[in-house]
Amino acid sequence: EMGKGSFKYAWVLDKLKAERERGITIDISLWKFETSKYYVTIIDAPGHRDFIKNMITGTSQADCAVLIVAGGVGEFEAGISKNGQTREHALLAYTLGVKQLIIGVNKMDSTEPPYSQKRYEEITKEVSTYIKKIGYNPATVAFVPISGWHGDNMLEPSTNMPWFKGWKVERKEGNANGTTLLEALDSILPPVRPTNKPLRLPLQDVYKIGGIGTVPVGRVETGTLKAGMIVTFAPANVTTEVKSVEMHHETLVEALPGDNVGFNIKNVSVKDIRRGNVAGDSKNDPPMEAGSFTAQVIVLNHPGQINAGYAPVLDCHTAHIACKFAELKEKIDRRSGKKLEDNPKFVKSGDAAIVNMVPGKPMCV
Repeated sequence: EMGKGSFKYAWVLDKLKAERERGITIDISLWKFETSKYYVTIIDAPGHRDFIKNMITGTSQADCAVLIVAGGVGEFEAGISKNGQTREHALLAYTLGVKQLIIGVNKMDSTEPPYSQKRYEEITKEVSTYIKKIGYNPATVAFVPISGWHGDNMLEPSTNMPWFKGWKVERKEGNANGTTLLEALDSILPPVRPTNKPLRLPLQDVYKIGGIGTVPVGRVETGTLKAGMIVTFAPANVTTEVKSVEMHHETLVEALPGDNVGFNIKNVSVKDIRRGNVAGDSKNDPPMEAGSFTAQVIVLNHPGQINAGYAPVLDCHTAHIACKFAELKEKIDRRSGKKLEDNPKFVKSGDAAIVNMVPGKPMCV
């Protein structure tokens, strides 16, 4: 259709017209489905370098990352190459705290020969080595050979890969095994949800809905949200009452951490609040604008060195704001967090540091 063969399987997930014309997944689109065990919300992170900030926004909200590796001739090599997407996405997922991982080796229908066991084993071996370097334990990761286009091992075991004896994971919380990607999703351990902390809900979007009014949308990170609550948005400094809360088009009595919800608020215009604002309970430690904050920074790849005064755009929950490295406080070991040096003159690729950051525009961290 569009002559973008390598992106054809994402067609199933792409629903935005602009993306169809470009043939790539641009924003993080939320897709929902139910398994026998869970409500699953897919945050379809883009696979193109220009869109990395959207990938960060999406990934930082995930309970588990599903890394789709292209098995097709030449495609896997491109993704896992020194600066390919596969590497960057896996490293970002781990750095952003997504500690559960599933790997789908996709396009098994277009290996040489099709559905090649040898190709699958070659890929899983290389990916295992790489994710281990990042910090994942491959024993806890389900590897599944799939074809999203033909449906092999997606929902039902494939008859095209009789050599595949299924995936298995070993973890202290309990082992699991299965054959399909769907079963792998059902094996995810749900994280403990911090309901007892004050409410924090970063806004992904704000909609204006005819007959209803202003509806902010986002994921509850901590605390709970319910109708009747008085919420404050930071850094906008807007306070209002929540009229109703809904998820999956159903009214909720109470939204809990992990829930992606929309909520209707009183007398607030769409212009008053925006993506990147954070909602909280006005009566219980409401969120505030941060004049400055301390951050632990890992430098993944950066040309040259970073000195005090450097001001990159920071992607924090759903906000994207330039922040200045006001002071490099200490250099630390990136795995253990132990201090290596006080007030370093600069940091470079591979280093980790504690820095004082000053946002260029009002921001709630």
